Amino acid sequence: MSRADVQYLVSIHDVMPSTLDQTEAIVDRLLNIRSMPITLLVVPGTGWEQDGIDRLRRLIDRGAVLAGHGWCHKVKAIRGLKHRLHSLFLSRDVAEHLALSADEAVALMQRCYDWFVQHELPAPELYVPPAWAMGAVSRAQLNRLPFKQFETFAGVYDSVHHRFCWLPMMGFEADTKLRKWFVHGWNSVNLFWGSSQRKPIRLGIHPNDFDLRLGGDLEQRLQALDHCIDYYKLVRP
Repeated sequence: MSRADVQYLVSIHDVMPSTLDQTEAIVDRLLNIRSMPITLLVVPGTGWEQDGIDRLRRLIDRGAVLAGHGWCHKVKAIRGLKHRLHSLFLSRDVAEHLALSADEAVALMQRCYDWFVQHELPAPELYVPPAWAMGAVSRAQLNRLPFKQFETFAGVYDSVHHRFCWLPMMGFEADTKLRKWFVHGWNSVNLFWGSSQRKPIRLGIHPNDFDLRLGGDLEQRLQALDHCIDYYKLVRP
């Protein structure tokens, strides 16, 4: 598989009332390049009102698929050494699951799912914990939740068929020189892995990415997107 033949899974993260303008602009930007499936990672507990719900419905009408993404995307306190290190190098204050017990995280995920149903939005099949950090939740607990797929840093777990798919990932959220260096190198490794191993590459876009230090890299990668699939292709070929 050449780099031009790589499959991509495109998602927009941190969809909240405060980021809806940016989300809509990114969707416009993507669809102006070519038609592609886009997954929107929605954070339910961030003050949604009817206008915002209606805007989500209009994005669905344009082909977007909604996924659950935590509850408020923020932690009140860092819990334990592992969380502190994760916060320092990766997640800062957004990895909700790492501040919770397994049972608390499961309750959060169920509340996230219920929010979509209560607002008469399509029930999401995919759940992505903030910062891709699932925390202490076991696969047995995931299997009892209504979501069918769970994405973590390493890949996607299919709770219907009880299998894990290791997948490369590219991101562009780099707001410092150090993060720019690290993320650029990470992306290069993952692009090579996806190309050589014939694996779909997850392309995660955050609301401010075009204005950060790897905005040019992101634009270049989007122009090279020839074959995009949705997450459910991983389960339903």
